[in-house]
Amino acid sequence: MGYLTTYLAAYGTVSLPTLLLILYFTDNFHPFRFLRESSPYAWAMTGIGLCIGMSVSGAAWGIYITGASILGAGVRAPRITTKNLISIIFCEVTAIYGVIISIVFSAKINGSLGEEGLWTRDNYFTGHLIFWGGITTGLCNLIGGASVGITGANAAVADAADGQLFIKILIVEIFSSIIPMFGLIVALLMTASTKEFA
Repeated sequence: MGYLTTYLAAYGTVSLPTLLLILYFTDNFHPFRFLRESSPYAWAMTGIGLCIGMSVSGAAWGIYITGASILGAGVRAPRITTKNLISIIFCEVTAIYGVIISIVFSAKINGSLGEEGLWTRDNYFTGHLIFWGGITTGLCNLIGGASVGITGANAAVADAADGQLFIKILIVEIFSSIIPMFGLIVALLMTASTKEFA
């Protein structure tokens, strides 16, 4: 089995660069062809979809982590269940940021595109920036939702152990909830100079 794995690895290591060199020198390969031939409208719509999808996933992930800890710690100290629901609200805010950015990006897309008017420099600029703005917002919201969830889970457990720790950990949770806001601001700055699709 070891010889087969070594043979396949060596074959892949030699054949892939050889194939790429053949395609490159015979003018059948261009590294940026995919970027040029893809519709800027599709890039923009993909960015919007990834923005809202990753934002909602981050919120769900945070709510899952926090909710499980609130329920578990609430068995020992039932007084924490209502007070720690603020952690759930902080997690949900990350999804709201993604929805807001998706609505802002959708305003730059109109349905009256002709086929000849799609492939312009401004449309490529707008499409790619909306894509990367959506990725930025989505990733920040995904990571921010998880960090808020972990901090909220620890806040619930600490509050169950000692009620005076809740406010101290809540401050750390507020700092965690600022991460998605940074993604929102960066995405708005990235797309500030873009025009609508024309």
